[in-house]
Amino acid sequence: MALDLAVQERLAEVRERVARAAHDAGRDPAGVTIVAVSKTFPREAVDEAIRAGATVFGENRVQEARQKFATPPPPGVRLHLIGHLQSNKARHAVHLFDCIESVDRASLIERLDHEAAKLDKRLPVFLQVNVAREAQKTGCAPEEADALAGRIAATDHLILSGLMTIAPLVEDPEETRPVFRALRELRDRLREELALETLSSLSMGMTNDYPVAIAEGATHIRLGRAIFGTR
Repeated sequence: MALDLAVQERLAEVRERVARAAHDAGRDPAGVTIVAVSKTFPREAVDEAIRAGATVFGENRVQEARQKFATPPPPGVRLHLIGHLQSNKARHAVHLFDCIESVDRASLIERLDHEAAKLDKRLPVFLQVNVAREAQKTGCAPEEADALAGRIAATDHLILSGLMTIAPLVEDPEETRPVFRALRELRDRLREELALETLSSLSMGMTNDYPVAIAEGATHIRLGRAIFGTR
């Protein structure tokens, strides 16, 4: 019961902050999807969040997610892979996830398309871009995004739905604004140049900086601690 109350209260607070940030930016709060980052939390915590109204969950590791969701979640609940994906885990990822946000290289694009073809599945993916060029983080370099986006668009079974980035962890969230703005501008340019109506989403912003991300156009924010508490 304590977990249930805590998750409900945190999620309600998040929704209020999302609504305020969206209204301040002249946006509809319904245009912001909260991805509850459930990595390292048990299935019981996920189920509590579902009862509190969460519908999209983000996991970092395929193996952990396979164990956690051995019993499938209820209809209407979607799973996003937000962590780095090794090519040898692509088959399991395609089976389990509704969206893969961490596509960042040509070899992975080919493998995912191959595995999705086996299931006759159209799989939404996001291209992860390392906008801040942090050496310790994955994601393609901004100058590689054009070619990789074109490769995804040319596949038969992948849908390029959006771009994703991870901003630097800084004390002042305002310092992340240029990173989020650059991703939005890249999305807008690629959508126009590739004539891709599906390229509409921006996954950016986490617990420390999501109001800034919303102000810059985020459609998906990835929140773990804000919903589940400290790991």
